[in-house]
Amino acid sequence: MTSLSNFTTIRVGGQPKEISVASTHAEVLAGAKKLWEESEHWVILGGGSNIVFADDVSDLSVLLVQSKGIEDLGSGRVRVQAGNNWNEFVLYACNKGWAGVESLAGIPGTVGASPIQNIGAYGQEVASTITTVEFLDYKSGELQILTNEDCSFTYRDSIFKQGKQGVITWVEFQFGKEDSVSLLTKAHDVISQRASKGMVLDAADNDTWSCGSFFTNPIVSESFARTLPLDAPQWEVEEGKVKLSAAWLIENSGLSKGFKLGNSGAAISTKHALAITNRGTATAEQVVELARFIQTQVSNKFGINLVPEPNLIGF
Repeated sequence: MTSLSNFTTIRVGGQPKEISVASTHAEVLAGAKKLWEESEHWVILGGGSNIVFADDVSDLSVLLVQSKGIEDLGSGRVRVQAGNNWNEFVLYACNKGWAGVESLAGIPGTVGASPIQNIGAYGQEVASTITTVEFLDYKSGELQILTNEDCSFTYRDSIFKQGKQGVITWVEFQFGKEDSVSLLTKAHDVISQRASKGMVLDAADNDTWSCGSFFTNPIVSESFARTLPLDAPQWEVEEGKVKLSAAWLIENSGLSKGFKLGNSGAAISTKHALAITNRGTATAEQVVELARFIQTQVSNKFGINLVPEPNLIGF
């Protein structure tokens, strides 16, 4: 049995009890039902880009979703199986002239995982294009069709992060129409920007051995934001609420890019303060230890509690 470090972008995590692979829609449904019948501790895993497994997960059973398929339903409606690689799908969509996800190019992971944290970047969120999601519910065993409204999408959040357990089997999108050359240009520009920050996977670059952004950008009241230094970046998200830059908070709490604790194998990226990276020898505990230290520093300096973006399993 291989360790989960081989299935996650941050490359940490111990050896689970078992790993099963689902390569088709039918196998996802059957595999999930079998998993839930036989295992008390389980995880549905896609691209492993937004998850940190503990060093000891010996009681954990894992279903690896690798189902593929893209179905053009006409008039900009597209149904995509959960195991499709997200970035490959974005480039495919751009090539087809399907507009709405081009700014989400370069994000690692799978299509099925994209609604869970409502992935977003450069002014786009996946929630703006999702119409429906097929979902096998863990508690009821029912196969459900969830609308965009049912998913309760908010900033980096959804009903799936708020306790609705199960597995997403496919996602349906509604796209606009735009020139494919223009869309591909935008997508490749985004990929270049992400790469400059170490946010595009590269086996030779330890700055990309991460979960991407480890913390969400905090949303606070306008009155609280006024207590921060004048150069603290902030964006209005709704009346009376503003979003702050978690990266700015980290760097201005006294932690520079590349910072690590002693001889730890985990460090803040040398390219982006918001990413915790594996420098090649990190353990899961070292990753979480650094995350806690960052949280403490920011809290002590600014009175803000940074919330981790990845799912932490087994801690």
